[in-house]
Amino acid sequence: MPGMAASPAIFDGLKLDGFLFELHRLDWFPPKKGISLSEYAWEMCKKIKHPKPVLLGVSFGGMLVQEMARHMETKKVIAISCVKTKHELPKRMLFAKYTKIHKLLPTGLVNNVELLAKYAFGETVTKRLELYEQYLGVRDKDYIDWSIDAIVNWEQTQFPKNLVHIHGEKDAVFPIAHIKNCITVKNGTHTMILHRAKWFNENLPRLILE
Repeated sequence: MPGMAASPAIFDGLKLDGFLFELHRLDWFPPKKGISLSEYAWEMCKKIKHPKPVLLGVSFGGMLVQEMARHMETKKVIAISCVKTKHELPKRMLFAKYTKIHKLLPTGLVNNVELLAKYAFGETVTKRLELYEQYLGVRDKDYIDWSIDAIVNWEQTQFPKNLVHIHGEKDAVFPIAHIKNCITVKNGTHTMILHRAKWFNENLPRLILE
């Protein structure tokens, strides 16, 4: 499951052994008005046809697969560049939760790739806008508003027992200072699924199978 506003193209760098693994990519669909993240997760579960899958999600997608695991039996849940509970959210997001300041963000400018990348990746990407444009496939204002609101208001306190949490030590969206009990990727940023694909190709098979 890709991150907020991102397309499954962010997983293009993953090259897992086809004899051992069958990779299926999930995509965001427009949320119905007033739908909760849990309800959205239930709808997403309907797209999965295999029993006891390994669910893997990045950023907001990592939060979503944790919610999906509440609705279906999983072999393992792998959350990348995200948080496990509301207690790992950075202070600015907690501030947004109580002040509702996130509702003032100019999300209507979703066709501004530079601004959307700032929301989705937490990085300034002016040097590679064309590259990032192919990864940011969701340009719907209602979806962006819903996503940001779901993140800052996430209430999870207990995460799945079979969760594997992988986090970059230089993540700007969810600073590692707030994160506990994770596999740390040295120099990994919030977009390490793109830039550190080699690390994931080398380590994911073991993490999935062990």
